[in-house]
Amino acid sequence: MCQSVIKDLHDYSVQLNRWFLKPLGAWPRSATTSKGERALSYILIFICFFLIALTAVPCALNVFFEERDIVLKLRAIGPLSHWIMGAMNYCSLLLRSADIRGCVQHMQRDWQIIKHTRDREIMARNAQLGRLVAGFCAVFMHGGVFSYNIVCGMTTVVVPIGDNRSVEMIQLPVPSYSKFIDARFSPANEIVLMTQVLSTFVVNSTTVSACSLAAVFAMHACGQLDILMARLNRLVEGEDSRTSESLQRRLANIVDHHLRVLSFIARIEDVMHQICLVELLGCTFNLCMLGYYTITSWNNIDIKGIVPYIIVYISMTFNIFTFCYIGEILTQQCKNIGETAYMTDWYYLPHKTARNLILIISRSNVVIKITAGKLVQLSIATFSDVMKTSLVYLNILRTTILTT
Repeated sequence: MCQSVIKDLHDYSVQLNRWFLKPLGAWPRSATTSKGERALSYILIFICFFLIALTAVPCALNVFFEERDIVLKLRAIGPLSHWIMGAMNYCSLLLRSADIRGCVQHMQRDWQIIKHTRDREIMARNAQLGRLVAGFCAVFMHGGVFSYNIVCGMTTVVVPIGDNRSVEMIQLPVPSYSKFIDARFSPANEIVLMTQVLSTFVVNSTTVSACSLAAVFAMHACGQLDILMARLNRLVEGEDSRTSESLQRRLANIVDHHLRVLSFIARIEDVMHQICLVELLGCTFNLCMLGYYTITSWNNIDIKGIVPYIIVYISMTFNIFTFCYIGEILTQQCKNIGETAYMTDWYYLPHKTARNLILIISRSNVVIKITAGKLVQLSIATFSDVMKTSLVYLNILRTTILTT
């Protein structure tokens, strides 16, 4: 297959990642990146950090120094934690830029070294699945949080400005510190609203970028493991067994491919473990707060407020499920390599060749983990623990508020 077609296939697999990361200036730069592109990247990074700070800092000051109502404090803490998570994920993406570039280059090399059409079909199928997960993540996250912003932008509230005086203003998605900009009056109210909408796009995009990277990288690794299992199945029977290539040579290629996939998974762990820790802790807290907001809106018969909270809750649930599912499927696929090696008709192989399969089985028995901060293994069981923990915290919070 010609190099242009291979390049197109590789570009197809990482296209959504490039779309998500480039507006943030976080798409990894290479030696061929021009000075203009580098300068634009630095400008975008500055703008993104400025927009995040322009929302997060006034919100934090409002919570700690200005707001006295405990209910309004709690209503602000949820969005504030989301912005803090976004800032931390953005820093991780920038700091891990070299590792991300290494993973992308590894994927490109995999597309180049695969020669058989059937193997490329497996890779293309997994690349399409990775794009699908990345696309769903973008729709859920942006759709959920922006729906909340839209509802806030369509809602007006009356706020006091002094003795027996009040003013009507557009409700802000995130409360702001009045000593910076008094957002109670127009046009400051509309300006702050627009900056928060832009900041929302940046924060959501960092989460979407991280999730899409994990999905695309993991699905690529799964595709390589599927190719490896197919080669093991063809080791004794099928067309490979009738070729002039020796069994020893084919087995050596399988071992080499296995080690290459394991090194790629190790790179995924290096890129994602910090982001996964932030998502694990942040989503646990945010799911608790969103549950509280939903219950509060339900008690106040605020249907317009319930809907965006439910949408955001679903989007964050999908987000943490994606990370946990990726960890689960990579661990299971790596175990399947050992099972596939054992289930081959190894008893038809020469004794020395059959004994070499023991090395593959032994290596597959070493559990491959995608972790959150190298502390917690990501799996479906972890997702279940996150949901249960968020509900426990919600019950504690609800009980505490009712008794005060």
